[in-house]
Amino acid sequence: MNFIIFDLEWNNAYNYKLKRGMNEIIEIGAVKLDENLDVVDTFKQLIKPQLSRKLGSRFKNLTHITIDEINDNGIPFEKAFDDFAKWCGRGDKLFLSWSTSDLYTLVANFKYFENTVYVDFMTKYADAQKYCMSFIENASAANQISLSHCAETFGIDTDSANFHRALEDCMITALCFKKVYDHDKLAKYIHTCDISFFERLVFKPYYIRETEYEDFKLNDVKIICPICGGTVAPIKKYEFTNNTFRGAGLCEKCSRKFWTYVRAKQTYDEVVVSSRAVPINKKRAKHIN
Repeated sequence: MNFIIFDLEWNNAYNYKLKRGMNEIIEIGAVKLDENLDVVDTFKQLIKPQLSRKLGSRFKNLTHITIDEINDNGIPFEKAFDDFAKWCGRGDKLFLSWSTSDLYTLVANFKYFENTVYVDFMTKYADAQKYCMSFIENASAANQISLSHCAETFGIDTDSANFHRALEDCMITALCFKKVYDHDKLAKYIHTCDISFFERLVFKPYYIRETEYEDFKLNDVKIICPICGGTVAPIKKYEFTNNTFRGAGLCEKCSRKFWTYVRAKQTYDEVVVSSRAVPINKKRAKHIN
């Protein structure tokens, strides 16, 4: 199996069509490693922006890429990734990037510029950051480390490295990856990139507002009395506020009254329902029927 480590640099631009900000890819870099983890080829390409003619100050300060450099050497997004796909070639290969942020940005750009979320040249993917962090004490999802920190931890000299340029970041990632490569352990981090893999990346979970929606029916939600364990039956029509259905109910077992709360969240795979009952004070309960 060969390995392709890629890195993207992007500019945050306002997308007037979507009416929100979007990370537009400006540079792609990649290194190709053979089965011995030796670098056999590299790829580097600037991409001409289509959403904004201006580069953000943060992007310029991090990458030192200028608009003149892009105008002289950049090509359209579609052409850049067509060239990249050809460069990647066929055969068994694993794509890696330092954190999944590059992957999310890649899929978002494909969705906008190519009208598809399916990155067809990518068949297997692993998060190099997550994999490398598994070898570092005290590193976790809540305490992620930067590429430079990881390189320093692994004893890799980066004094002359130009971080935040795509190809150089790939080279440093490759060195980190090579330091801790373990075939069996890596297998646990590999994802198969079918269409559902990419759809899941761009799917945004949302709260259901309707009382009946596909697999969700509000009246079918069973609310348990926190005092006796009985069933709390509704006695007041639900209202929807702050992503929550709010109502009142009466426990069929102990006859206590409760404020009832139900949330239904649509995820990519299923509807996740949560509910709770909060006792109503006796004075207030007398006026709720």
